[in-house]
Amino acid sequence: MTTQILPVHLARDLRVIEGVADGDPITFADDLVLDDVYALSPQAPRLRLALSLADGRFAIATGSETGRPGNRLHLDCCLTLMAPDGTTCEALVLVEAEGDEVAEVYALPFIPLEPHLGYRLVGVDRHAATTRLAEVAYVSFTRGTHITLASGAQVPVERLVVGDKVLTRDDGPQPIRWIGQNTLRAAGALAPVVIRKGMLHNENDLVVSPDHRIFVYQRQDRLGVGRAEVLVKARHLINGTTVFQREGGFVEYFQLLFDDHQIIYAEGIAAESLLIDPRTRPALPADAKVAGHGPRRHLGYEVQESLLSGADAVELLRRASSSG
Repeated sequence: MTTQILPVHLARDLRVIEGVADGDPITFADDLVLDDVYALSPQAPRLRLALSLADGRFAIATGSETGRPGNRLHLDCCLTLMAPDGTTCEALVLVEAEGDEVAEVYALPFIPLEPHLGYRLVGVDRHAATTRLAEVAYVSFTRGTHITLASGAQVPVERLVVGDKVLTRDDGPQPIRWIGQNTLRAAGALAPVVIRKGMLHNENDLVVSPDHRIFVYQRQDRLGVGRAEVLVKARHLINGTTVFQREGGFVEYFQLLFDDHQIIYAEGIAAESLLIDPRTRPALPADAKVAGHGPRRHLGYEVQESLLSGADAVELLRRASSSG
């Protein structure tokens, strides 16, 4: 089962302060009115909504700060909101269902909303929600990241082409089947994570999307997981100094797709490639000719965030993977 953490607001914390639906919270696409102005309540919490994917359906997972685990989660629509200075941001509306009843409605803005600002609703798209969620779920490398080819050459990700053979940990040389590229505002859940040079024995700073999983072979089991091989999400390693989220401006992300989900090498260390599942498939174009990815042994190596908290996890892993 795949689980993703989404930073959401309760719909009742984002209400119309000017317009036809004055006082009403953000809601379903059919009930929204363009040009209404929304504001976030002061001190409104941003809650961690754990979304699970099982049997092709979205549901709330155990460990979520809101909602009831097991309840279905429906992606209703994608909104475009305009701030007073003319900048825009997108937000997803998600609906939690318990049986046939609506249990809760959530807003997932892709950049943090300022409580003192009014955001005008300028767009409602009933079809884009799954695609936008897929883009959040993509694991991506940033421009300039060096990828190891089968020949041993270190090539910036933006210079790779379909058909290039990349060195993989489990299956040797494998050809790239598709390369994705998108440019996003580097803010909130979409801001990249920087792992400073050398922190995991990487040759240069490694800059990846927050949910990108890094593979580490522990020579000593310093995490206490009972195995040497582990996968850790980049955002779980953030310590504010040697690993941090870089916000501001825009970030250019690249995705590498193979016939199977692979562990490849970026800046000299092991990291995953794009995984096709029901979250990511909606954003893939028709020319991404890969039927789907089946189970891989390494997908069971992921370390839960709870085992990485309370200590400098990246330093633990650096020492655990050192030969000395």
